[in-house]
Amino acid sequence: MSDAIRLTRLPNGLTVVSEHMPRVETVSFGAYVAAGTRHERAAENGVSHFLEHMAFKGTERRDAAAIAREIENVGGHLNAYTARETTAYYVKVLKEDLGLAADIIGDILTHSTFAPEELERERGVILQEIGQANDTPDDIIFDHFQATAFPDQPMGRPTLGTEEVIKGMKREALTGYMRHHYGPGGMVVAAAGALDHDHVLDLVQTHFAGLPAVAPDAAHGAHYGGGEFREERDLDQVHIVLGFPGTAYRDPLHYPTLLLSTLLGGGMSSRLFQEIREKRGLVYSIYSFAHPFMDGGLFAIYAGTGEKEAAELMPVTLEELRKVQREVTQEELDRAKAQFRASLLMSLESTGSRTEQLARQIQVHGRVVPVEETKAKIAAVTVEQVQQAAVRAFRATPTLAVLGPAGKVPHIAAVAETLAA
Repeated sequence: MSDAIRLTRLPNGLTVVSEHMPRVETVSFGAYVAAGTRHERAAENGVSHFLEHMAFKGTERRDAAAIAREIENVGGHLNAYTARETTAYYVKVLKEDLGLAADIIGDILTHSTFAPEELERERGVILQEIGQANDTPDDIIFDHFQATAFPDQPMGRPTLGTEEVIKGMKREALTGYMRHHYGPGGMVVAAAGALDHDHVLDLVQTHFAGLPAVAPDAAHGAHYGGGEFREERDLDQVHIVLGFPGTAYRDPLHYPTLLLSTLLGGGMSSRLFQEIREKRGLVYSIYSFAHPFMDGGLFAIYAGTGEKEAAELMPVTLEELRKVQREVTQEELDRAKAQFRASLLMSLESTGSRTEQLARQIQVHGRVVPVEETKAKIAAVTVEQVQQAAVRAFRATPTLAVLGPAGKVPHIAAVAETLAA
């Protein structure tokens, strides 16, 4: 671990990690909770996201306006997000305002009041957010894809929750979930920028002292199923997500799978972009992505195309998935490695990105992974490993989600048969 990075595990189980970044004048500070959508029961789906919203709506010392005002008075930025395995609360400020940043994040995580009037107001906001997602085809298609890939289980449920559950969610559900999941053992506090670790440690011990003494809960297992979702809508485009089981963070094929995604659909030089958009003009947008989880993952391709073009799109895409299992050149692998390496190093120049990386590495690996170690693992990936990752993914049961004028998109049985041939 770099001399600039220091890690302390407090007696109560809270992990504090920081990185001193020379020549910057800012600091990012965040609390990363190992609880997200996959930790929720069906009857509380959306509680992680609802809780994230409510954390900014008032504490015992600050109302919602004061939280926003205090951060913006110093030119800072305060935000949060909910994912399937993590909920994050973070802030970026000038270096002299680190104390305020730690105070506010600690305050919202230990002294939020969940005032009834704020709860009802935010319930309406979330219902609007759900409605907006439902009205945005290239957004909601991913929820349908996730639900089909992981049927009838937390990993497949929407992060926002459903209208029915959100409408009936009571204050006690939020406070109970927070007491149960927001303990120090399931939380990492990370900071990066112009800072001193001992100062960060003092701030955390002061402002996070009220965390509940609970052990972190194990997440519900993720069991990939696959299948098909198809909804006819009167739209100008048909939105398609075709996916397969991917790799977990610690899977030996994790890095080969990431590079496979890059060379297949990760940029303008990728196979899918060149063949389907540039040569054939079948789409405006097409890309692939690899999403790892703690115990699995997803590999998928998204495309948005016209009704007429849909008939040609899928056969061409499937042929590319077949070809990449047997034909990968060293030149395109080297290009994918360069893209990945550049993205990694560029992210290290951002205090916010570095803070998130530190926290995620500890949650996944139990340690901070040196940059040189990651670069070495990328450099070591071979053509044969990328092909192996492609075979393992694309010979598995597919998941197909289609939304829009879907009549010319083949059904999943035909897709599976083509890939197996």
